[in-house]
Amino acid sequence: MSKKLLALTMAIAFSISTASVALAAKVKCTVDSVDGDKVTMTCKKADKLSPGDKVEVKPKKSKAIEGC
Repeated sequence: MSKKLLALTMAIAFSISTASVALAAKVKCTVDSVDGDKVTMTCKKADKLSPGDKVEVKPKKSKAIEGC
């Protein structure tokens, strides 16, 4: 019984620690210019970012227009 309780406690502690690492700042940006592999953006709440931070950029998805 104590081994099961210990395993459950360890699993919960592991999931809580990984969940806190996965949280990231959300910053909304507008692309100003693209020059080769350099992108210039204007962002709201840019103070959450610092030089050297790794970021993931996703293009805005456009909805398909259906019609006759």
